Amino acid sequence: MGLTSQTTVYAMVALSALCVALLVWLWPRFAKPGLWHVLGRLGAIGVTQVTIVAAFACAVNSSYQFFGSWGELFGHVDTAPVGVTQAADQNGDGAVNGISSVHGSLVQPAGNDQLSRVSGLPNGPAASVGRVESVKIIGKRTGVVDPAFVYLPPQYFQKAYHRQRFPVIVALSGYPGSIFNLAQHLRVPQTAADLQSKGQMQPTIVVMIRPTIAPPRDTECVNVPGGPQTETFLAKDLPEAIKSVYRAGHYASAWGVMGYSSGASCALQLVMRDPHVYTTAAALSPDYRVKDDPTTGNLFGSGLGRQARVDGHDLMWRLKHLPAPQVSVLVATSKHGEKGYAQTQDFIKAVKAPMRVASILPNSGSHNFPTWVREMPATLTWMNDQLTFPQDVTPQPKKKTTTAQGGTPKPRPDRSPLRAEGTEPRPTAATRK
Repeated sequence: MGLTSQTTVYAMVALSALCVALLVWLWPRFAKPGLWHVLGRLGAIGVTQVTIVAAFACAVNSSYQFFGSWGELFGHVDTAPVGVTQAADQNGDGAVNGISSVHGSLVQPAGNDQLSRVSGLPNGPAASVGRVESVKIIGKRTGVVDPAFVYLPPQYFQKAYHRQRFPVIVALSGYPGSIFNLAQHLRVPQTAADLQSKGQMQPTIVVMIRPTIAPPRDTECVNVPGGPQTETFLAKDLPEAIKSVYRAGHYASAWGVMGYSSGASCALQLVMRDPHVYTTAAALSPDYRVKDDPTTGNLFGSGLGRQARVDGHDLMWRLKHLPAPQVSVLVATSKHGEKGYAQTQDFIKAVKAPMRVASILPNSGSHNFPTWVREMPATLTWMNDQLTFPQDVTPQPKKKTTTAQGGTPKPRPDRSPLRAEGTEPRPTAATRK
């Protein structure tokens, strides 16, 4: 039985009910004086309480997907080495629309157990409604194997766009969080599909992934000295994997990252520390400084370099002491009901050109999914205004033709216009500070 399966939940509920029944039935036998009878009563109560708590924990985990497997629960993460293979396009051998079936690809198919439980996903022909795929992202540098959902818009499957590359939004869950939360509770792919169908958002690939690459440890998107290399995975491995399989934009102006809670903090960290990878970030209820706590352990190591690493992940310190990156960020927090309003105001005031900042500041709301779901349409619409629709396209398939002399001429180079790397995203009124 899988950790998140309903069978496991029902089994634990049945076990806890059985323990309660046995406690009631056996209690008269324990209700006698003497040490052993006292210990028996304590043991019976303890076992019953443990099974009830375990049943409740399984039900919550099944709903929110904090841990996806028994291995993750006990800290075992798949780090098996893999090879690297460039995926074929839709005109090549072994071609597929979307996910690569090539052995050794950096993106591999995954089970649909979590995806099948998400409500409101596209249902119909992919060319009409789009598609959500369940995959595993393979980190070439880090060896990380992380689950992800990938939303592909309808245009991705339409003939008119068969060579077109698409902008990408990477959506990050909070801690301990999961991709199930992003799809079911935050409604990321459903909201994106609705906005795109109404013409309020350009066709965009959305990659939903968790930054917790070494559960149960919270690594806060930091490259831990001698430990998990989360920033490398999200800033190098993930974009490389997506570009190797999907028709995703090759330049930073087409890439954005968003998240909620600790995923929001991670989004800001990535865009400010890696502006050559992501030029746009949206952060729902973020923190602006990474610090050690019981869930993170020691993130920054020790010795002479520790303080520099701490400062490098303090966004207020970066704004004060380092040149501002040429990026656009959106921060969202409630004036009443969330504790980060004052810090968000300080961050907004500290932003300086060429960096730009926008905000969503509802009067009330809590640090929870109902608040973030309210903010999602405005967040995705804003990100749409920042990301450029890539002007680069995939190369024309090579056609072998034979000349009169029997030779094979060299293929004509693709003369499709390319956007220069690092091109600034188009500014809008919403992003001007």
